[in-house]
Amino acid sequence: MALTPDDVVHKEFQHVRFKDGFDPEEVDDYLDEIVVEWRKTIEENNELKAKLAAYESGENAPAPAAAPTPAPAQAAEGSPVGTSAGIIELAQRLHDEHVAEGEAKRKQLIEEAETEVARIRTEAEAKQREEAARLERERNMLEGRITELREFERDYRGKLRAMIEGQLRDLDQKSSTDSTPVSAIGL
Repeated sequence: MALTPDDVVHKEFQHVRFKDGFDPEEVDDYLDEIVVEWRKTIEENNELKAKLAAYESGENAPAPAAAPTPAPAQAAEGSPVGTSAGIIELAQRLHDEHVAEGEAKRKQLIEEAETEVARIRTEAEAKQREEAARLERERNMLEGRITELREFERDYRGKLRAMIEGQLRDLDQKSSTDSTPVSAIGL
């Protein structure tokens, strides 16, 4: 059984759950593109077969209105395209043009993708540098704040120690000058 564009259009695939696979919409869109191109190729093939049959039977078949009429090429004997070799040459030329067009498009898409990759990479590197600089500024600010707090702690401890030592000296002096017996205090 020969595969037709309608077979591709109506083919249904089994859905798989919880497994990796292709996006069904993307597959459908791509298959639609294939079917369009396939139908064009079949139509072109049928037209070429009709032309070939007409030329082989000695008739001059009119060119279909939908297909562009290529300029007649000269065969090796100098006669216009009308022989099967000429039609094959025309078909090969059209094929080569389509292949060259596809390769040019592929090259263009690759170049565009590489440009986009370079742009994204540059943006990411710039963002990384900005973030690193911001974090460095924040770190320096926090280190400065820590230094301030340590100095404050050291000053506070020094002042607290001096105050406590002063209070102890005052107590010692007061206790040495105050000769009130402990029994008089009521202890």
